[in-house]
Amino acid sequence: MTDQISDGTASEAKPSHYKDRNTWVRGLFMLLFVAIYNIAAILIGAVAMLQFAWKLATGEPNPRLLSFGEDLSRYFYQILRFLTFNTEAKPFPFEEWPSHPPAP
Repeated sequence: MTDQISDGTASEAKPSHYKDRNTWVRGLFMLLFVAIYNIAAILIGAVAMLQFAWKLATGEPNPRLLSFGEDLSRYFYQILRFLTFNTEAKPFPFEEWPSHPPAP
């Protein structure tokens, strides 16, 4: 491929993938999920600190915090998979909240 001086004879159009509307829409969703990712990271830290305090106070982990922490970590993972293009499935609120099966 040779470089050509712009004299009006050569086409200077951008490649068609720049014009792909789906890619731009995905980019907007990625920005949204980067913000949600940061909020989820704060929540994971809060759950960890609360769980630690609960364990110190009672000697046992809080089962509700265990469940919420598990679901939140699954959500975090879904966001990361979407942001890294490993999936096209948009996480919650576009899909159901990820939950794990109840313990037997």
